[in-house]
Amino acid sequence: MAEINSTSTPKNRIEDLRRQINFHCYRYHVLDAPLISDYEYDRMMAELVQLEAQHQEWITSDSPTQRAGAPPLDKFRKVRHPMPILSLANAFDEAGVRGWYERIYKLDERVASTQYVVEPKIDGLTIVLHYENGLFVTGATRGDGEIGEDITQNLRTIQALPLRIPVVPDGPNPPPYFVVRCEAYIELDDFDRLNQRLEMAGEKTYQNPRNTAAGALRQLDPGLTAQRPLKLLAYAIVTSEATIPATQWELLGYLRSMGFPTPEAKLCATLDEAFLAYNSLLTHRDQLAYEADGAVIKINDLKLSSDLGYVGKDPRGALAYKFPAREVTTRLMDIGVNVGRTGVLTPYARLEPVEIGGVIVKQATLHNFDYIAEKDIRVGDFVYIKRAGDVIPYVIGPIIERRDGDEIVFIPPGRCPVCQQGVEHYDGEVAWYCVNAACPAQLIRNVEHFVSKGAMNIVGLGIKVVEQLIESGLIQDIADLYKLTKHDLLSLEGFKDKKADNLIRAIADSRQMPLERFITALGIHGVGEVLSRDLVRHYGSLDGLIKATIDELITIEGVGPNIAQGITDWFGQSSNHALLEKFRALGIWPEESVPEQSSVGDAPLTGINFVITGSFTNYSRDDLIALILSKGGKVTSSVSKKTNYLLVGENPGSKIDKAREFGVTLIDEDRFLRLIVD
Repeated sequence: MAEINSTSTPKNRIEDLRRQINFHCYRYHVLDAPLISDYEYDRMMAELVQLEAQHQEWITSDSPTQRAGAPPLDKFRKVRHPMPILSLANAFDEAGVRGWYERIYKLDERVASTQYVVEPKIDGLTIVLHYENGLFVTGATRGDGEIGEDITQNLRTIQALPLRIPVVPDGPNPPPYFVVRCEAYIELDDFDRLNQRLEMAGEKTYQNPRNTAAGALRQLDPGLTAQRPLKLLAYAIVTSEATIPATQWELLGYLRSMGFPTPEAKLCATLDEAFLAYNSLLTHRDQLAYEADGAVIKINDLKLSSDLGYVGKDPRGALAYKFPAREVTTRLMDIGVNVGRTGVLTPYARLEPVEIGGVIVKQATLHNFDYIAEKDIRVGDFVYIKRAGDVIPYVIGPIIERRDGDEIVFIPPGRCPVCQQGVEHYDGEVAWYCVNAACPAQLIRNVEHFVSKGAMNIVGLGIKVVEQLIESGLIQDIADLYKLTKHDLLSLEGFKDKKADNLIRAIADSRQMPLERFITALGIHGVGEVLSRDLVRHYGSLDGLIKATIDELITIEGVGPNIAQGITDWFGQSSNHALLEKFRALGIWPEESVPEQSSVGDAPLTGINFVITGSFTNYSRDDLIALILSKGGKVTSSVSKKTNYLLVGENPGSKIDKAREFGVTLIDEDRFLRLIVD
């Protein structure tokens, strides 16, 4: 579809807007494949409404302002609604809301004393539910507002939908016939879990919850709909053969009493209170369970709301006050690559500048290279951009239908963009790594890890001091720490004699750290404290480990192909080899030091393999490892079929899932201590 061009006359502009809006309305409502964001659509509609208000003689019956949706799909039976299912007019700022108030006040002075109900505007799919004698008989989409699509069997799969009313024995008796308006949607957590399952199964993931919900409800097979975590919220009664409550606030309670979930709402005595309710929703937008793109401000008095009538097809008694946009479309001009502190290469999008929620966005994250390939994102694509709260904007995916053939497929770099050394990608992992320990982009993180408690344990070298040392040029790599003098430290802000002396002493003390701690400190991909001990036990010296081959390494329990590759890649880098020789020249070349194990007769854990995950109350991880080794047991870094016990502390990681897969016994700290005693 061509971009909207400015035209010479208002009439031409109106015709242009109508064509564009009708096209995008069809893409959104019928095909569930929009080409533009809601924000762009709303802006076009607002412009058309304004132009038609200025030139009412040009309003025609086929204008998008005169209807609420698009024609239904042919694959479903048609359902005529008992009353029109209308949309709402939009406001984008407080001035727009006050303008709405002034207009309806001029029509009816009762507006001055009315209350308001503020509800979240859920970004889902409008559905209409018909009940006869308390039984759910028909469910339909909104369609064009007059005729919808019969999706009864699909709606029956939604657990929250009451199939019979009352839902409890003492519940209220329903009217003989009534029709309820709801919003069907998928909660954000459910959406994330759904995509995770699809990704694990090697299937295509979805871009957003709204389109996923719409697609699920338009399945011809209800069994497919049942596989999607759909929910609904009811907020209006379209028609009823019995008297309904007089206010919107009471109506929500009435719907809840009949078994319908309803949105969280706020009753407001004045319009100013309604603004406070809107601002509260906006502030807590990211804490909502569902996507919401605004708040709906409703006249609480339903008769007054009805008496106010309509503007075109928009009821005057309610208004959608939209949140600042967080999802827009723009062109992806190029793809750059950042190198993080851990050596991970992260791609990002360079964008044609676009406004999202009052912020001009020029860049957005692309997560990782697999994400680019999976979504088929190309340089030159028009893409959806989303910004959630203060989080960095990210690319949702491309608009394939807007491609012209000039787009370029992105190929991940073979070299680090900072140090120009080779990069590595290990099977089964998402990340690509620069394995050069001397890479400037990684230096802060490398030093921070090297001096940490589980590594060389250099007390007094916190992150701020590390940054000072690097920014001042006193160190260019981790080995330079052992060249520092007291004079060097005193040149830094915040250092006095005592502080400098303590740090120099801590650095000197670290020279006595055993070999396994030094190997851990090097920051080799996949090599932690446990594996470092196993490597020392196997090779006996650093020189022996340097010469290790992949074939040798994979014979060690806990070392898979990826870790073996990571170790050989690290020692194979010329820059890392130079770093190690620098350590050797400085006298930093620890010898083997492994805790001696007790004899078999005194070792209750002989032949028992442990893996540890989480944190513990009475012992540090190092203490537990030492205790297990002293009792004849063995500790490995990863769960396998040979693992006997997974020792589980607080906040455990994914090792639990692996343990359950292999049938490994899970034990806590108390049971572990009983094992030793027994």
